Amino acid sequence: MWNEDHKSEMAESDKVPFLGTGWSFPPEFELTSGSVALTSGDLDIKNSLTLLFATIPGERKVNPLYGVDLSVLLFETLSTSLKTRVTDMLTRAINRYEPRIDLDEVTYHEIPLEGMLFITVHYTIRTTNTRTNLVFPFYLKEGTDL
Repeated sequence: MWNEDHKSEMAESDKVPFLGTGWSFPPEFELTSGSVALTSGDLDIKNSLTLLFATIPGERKVNPLYGVDLSVLLFETLSTSLKTRVTDMLTRAINRYEPRIDLDEVTYHEIPLEGMLFITVHYTIRTTNTRTNLVFPFYLKEGTDL
């Protein structure tokens, strides 16, 4: 049923740029309503990118090409070649699966003794022209081998 309260809510939501809304990650449920917790805006994009980078192609049966298989780079030597491969893999995945952003740059901060490579993805949200970034940790060694 349409009423004036609903009309004013719709008018307010029309003023906000649409970036999308999705399930929070990891999935959570609200205690009071029992519904799935949702995220929207920049947080939804960051969650989407984290899922994209953490998903190995083939894990999703409906979309078997979705994801970035960084696991093939485990135990590789930290080098310019490795960073170039990672940049290429991330760029291809972002261009294919995240149309809400433009990739600006991928930078790296390495901690060789701990076998960690922090990947920072700098991007611009297309609809708002807002620049932001996401830091994704990549562990080059298993936790048991440290």
